Order: sequence, then C-alpha cells, then structure tokens
Amino acid sequence: MQDQIVVSCPLCSSQNSQYFHRDKARQYQKCSTCQLVFVPPNFYLSAAEEKAHYDHHQNSPNDAGYRKFLGRTFTPLNSKLKPNRCGLDFGSGPGPTLSIMFEEAGHNMAIYDPFYAPDRSVLRQTYDFITATEVVEHLHTPSSELDLLWSCLRPNGWLAIMTKRVTNLQDFTTWHYKNDPTHVCFYSEETFNWLAKKWGSVVEFHGKDVVMFQKTG
Repeated sequence: MQDQIVVSCPLCSSQNSQYFHRDKARQYQKCSTCQLVFVPPNFYLSAAEEKAHYDHHQNSPNDAGYRKFLGRTFTPLNSKLKPNRCGLDFGSGPGPTLSIMFEEAGHNMAIYDPFYAPDRSVLRQTYDFITATEVVEHLHTPSSELDLLWSCLRPNGWLAIMTKRVTNLQDFTTWHYKNDPTHVCFYSEETFNWLAKKWGSVVEFHGKDVVMFQKTG
C-alpha cells in the first residue's frame, strides 16, 4: 500500500487529493478537483536552498538561445497587445530578459522576483499584461499568488504563463521536469481550464508549455 499524505491542494484548497507517484526524492499527490499534481510541503526546500539553486542559472538577455526560448511566450502575447502597454514580469530571475524584450517592443515594464527584485510595491499596481515564465511550478502557495496576479491585471489584460504541462502518469514517472527540487506544482491543461473557469476568463493554449488568460470586463 502506498503512503497516504492528507494535505490540502495548494491551488484549490480541496483535501480530495490522492497518491500519484513517488520517486527516490519525493512523493507527489494529485488533486481530484483541479487536477494539480503537487509535492507535499514536507518536501519543500528552504528559501536559502532555493536561492542557492537559482543562483546557478546563467540566463542573460545577451543569450540568443534564451531569447528564442522566451519567444514562445513573447510572440503570441505581443501579438495581442496594443502599442505602449504596461506590463509586469513576475519571477524575473537573476537575469531579467523577457522584460527587456517587451521594452524593445515599445512597452513599459516592471519586474518582480522574491530573491532578485523583491520590491513588492509593484504588486500593488495594475497592468495591461503580466508574464510568469518558468515560475508557477515553483510556487508554494499558488492559489494566493496567482489570485494576486489576477487582481493586478486590468480589464481585457492578459496573463501569460509558461510551464511544462503534466500529461499522464506514465510520462510523469520518467519526466525530467519533476526532478528539479524547486519544482513543487505541476499543471495540466485541465488545471488551467479549472483556473479559467474560476476567474471567468478566456484561455488560450500555445504549444506545449504556454497558456494565456484574458481578463474580461
């Protein structure tokens, strides 16, 4: 019999989660309500351990390959924007790049990162668009953090999220993405559809790892 850990889903707060998988490092639960696959909190790294992991990232706006990677979010989102919009890059990391790409396209950008750009005053403002690339899988409290971003979005604005999506258990067991110890939440297309219904938003999927929500009203 597999270990059972009774823990609330960090996205929808349901306690209706079930054992999904276990590897040498961690256990994974799956919520039956929003379909989020998540790591129970007892497997989380400390903030210091997380930052030490992120400090090894070598992202730079001078890296053409990194720009191409971020283009999977930049291209579909920028095509939706009118000129001179105001945006926020949430989780900008140690080498902010996506914000620079949008500035180069004529938009005004703010950045936030809990470790590298921790000025939370930017989270008390509103924006025409918000990006979160390779961020939401790290969130310990995705419900409150995603709802906060949604509240910062102006009517008709866009929230663009990039994260690799869960497909099925068989693929999950050999998925490299789950092996990063800072990745604690794994979203499926069903999870993002659940979010869209919660927010009453339009949702679009672009490729295998980008999803965009438009705030109606």
